[in-house]
Amino acid sequence: MRQDTRPTDIVIRSGTVNDADVIHAALLRLGTHIGAHQEITSTPDDLRRYGFGEKPAFSTLIAEVDGEFAGLCLHFPIFSTWMGRPGVFVQDLYVEDRFRGRRIGEKLLRRVARECRAAGGVYLRLSVDTDNETAKAFYEKLGIGWSSYEQVQKIVGEAFFAFADAPEEER
Repeated sequence: MRQDTRPTDIVIRSGTVNDADVIHAALLRLGTHIGAHQEITSTPDDLRRYGFGEKPAFSTLIAEVDGEFAGLCLHFPIFSTWMGRPGVFVQDLYVEDRFRGRRIGEKLLRRVARECRAAGGVYLRLSVDTDNETAKAFYEKLGIGWSSYEQVQKIVGEAFFAFADAPEEER
């Protein structure tokens, strides 16, 4: 499919609590795009509660083209004990299909990197779905390479609750 590359007005702004429904809808489309929509259990209310409350767990940047939602970058601060410096973790990057080819994903990543740098940060980290070859190539083209010495580990759901709730002597 040929992407539309007409010149347009691309605006990147911080997400607000009023964007929670749009952000959630975009996350559902991202999940569908990578074949993992069934794994998304969050709701717009979860995003409102944890992203826009007193102690936000994440921030978002929203891209709009001529006033229409075009993409988002959901991110949060992290810290490297090895470097002794802060950074940013990009949890989700999404661009609507009809707006691809306009460098919106790159613009979102560059904006979050600039904001991180302004806050004293020195690095950006993200993870990529192992089967998403298009995203891997996109990140590599921007100079965001994969780490050969790290692997993401996780524990979720009932296994997480059992681990967290186990008495100290069982740990």
